[in-house]
Amino acid sequence: MSQQKVISLENIRVACRNCSLSSLCLPMGLAPDDVERLDEIVKRTRPLHRGDFLFREADRFRSLYVVKTGSVKTFAPSPEGGEQVLGFHLPGEVIGLDAIDKDMHACSAKVLETSAICEVPFTRLEELTATIPSLQHQMYRLLSKEIGHDTDMLLLLGKKNAEERLAAFLLSLSKRLHKRGLSATDFYLSMSRHEIGNYLGLAVETVSRLFTRFQDDGLMHVDRKHIQLLDVGSLESLVGGAGQNRRQQQQQS
Repeated sequence: MSQQKVISLENIRVACRNCSLSSLCLPMGLAPDDVERLDEIVKRTRPLHRGDFLFREADRFRSLYVVKTGSVKTFAPSPEGGEQVLGFHLPGEVIGLDAIDKDMHACSAKVLETSAICEVPFTRLEELTATIPSLQHQMYRLLSKEIGHDTDMLLLLGKKNAEERLAAFLLSLSKRLHKRGLSATDFYLSMSRHEIGNYLGLAVETVSRLFTRFQDDGLMHVDRKHIQLLDVGSLESLVGGAGQNRRQQQQQS
């Protein structure tokens, strides 16, 4: 995620038809002429830097945002006065779909590292979807994906223990990065241990302890934010509920 620290203006200006993320983003399934029409409404601004906001809670909903390079987190205020991390968004992912209903953002979106963002004014997007059936279908797909993600997160927090939550998080990042043509086993985390713990409902001390445990068990190598997954199969087994049995067998041997 943080491999691209320097973002040139030329990269930002790349049109939708030439973008390597087109198969993951709004242009998916569109005819070339329709991609051109979509490209005409997309706004591409200067690079954003860590700490910059795309929008804040209670801002009026005007646009959807697509991560072109870099990463973004969404979060809402927590009852304790801090923040509750709602998600981490990678290149090709759309942010802001949840604001369509109330015409207002219920959360904030903050850039985690130097990033390029495509802004898509929603009013103009609505006009296009009325005349491009394939774009309308893609919007339905993205909304369905958002609902599916929320369901998966509820299951993760409700059914999984700490080990399983962190393993599922790492595997999710791995798969999403692989879809973007990046390494599935060697990557940098743009979010902090505290942010990961907040997202997974774990104390930061638990997250740090689990990183150490996973490394000691030979599942991964950790060097600060640099992660190398060494045993994806065991991580998958852990998420599937076999992790506790594996650890008991190791302790008995």
